[in-house]
This record gives sequence, structure tokens and C-alpha cells, in this order.
Amino acid sequence: MAQNRSDKLKRLVTVQRHLEKMAEIDLAGTTRQRQEVAETMTVVVDAINSLDPVHRSFSRHYSGQYSRLQQQEQMLANVQEMHEMRVVRERTKGDRIEDRMKEARDAEDRAAADDAIYDLIDQHLAYRSDDT
Repeated sequence: MAQNRSDKLKRLVTVQRHLEKMAEIDLAGTTRQRQEVAETMTVVVDAINSLDPVHRSFSRHYSGQYSRLQQQEQMLANVQEMHEMRVVRERTKGDRIEDRMKEARDAEDRAAADDAIYDLIDQHLAYRSDDT
């Protein structure tokens, strides 16, 4: 069971699109984590700026927590940038493979059309040689 080059490339395109989708999911997860960290940072800043005496006694703890949140946010920003580059890379690969698949399909269609024309010519020549 021989497969055409375009069929093989079509399978590769499907796999590549799946990899692209996985990269997008990773990016979405990182974006969600950054949003959660940002919300937590806002809560901590509000607690630091609060006039409530309970919060004032924990201000040193809050500042340490805010510092850790800033580090986590920076790390997540770097991870998000990496995921964004990965999404672009996977999408580009998929587009290139898809273009190659289309070119292969066009070449196969042209070859099939040429073969059909050659068959018609052979039939016509065979018919003429039978008449003579």
C-alpha cells in the first residue's frame, strides 16, 4: 500500500498542528499563572497599605511575600516569552509543511493528468495502428 508524498505530509501537518495546539495550551497556562500572581501581588500591596493594625504587625512578612511574588512573576514572564516563541516556531513549521504538502499534491495532480494524456495518446495510436 503505497502512500503519496502529499498524504505523508498531510499526516505531518496534522501532528504539527497538534504540537502547535499544545504550545498554545502551555502559553495559556502560563498566562493564567501570571494573572494569579498579579492578583496576589495586588492583595499583598493592599494589605501593606492598610491602616488596619493587624496588617501593620505583619508588614515585614508581607514585604517578604511581595518580594517572592515579584521573583515568581519575573520567572513566569520569561517562561511566557519562551512559550510565545515556541508557538510561533510551531506555527511556522506547520505552515511550511502545509505549503510543501500543497506543492506535492499539485505535482501529483499534474503527473496524473500527464499520465491520463499519455494513455489517451497511446490508445489513439493503438486505434490507428489497428485501422491500417
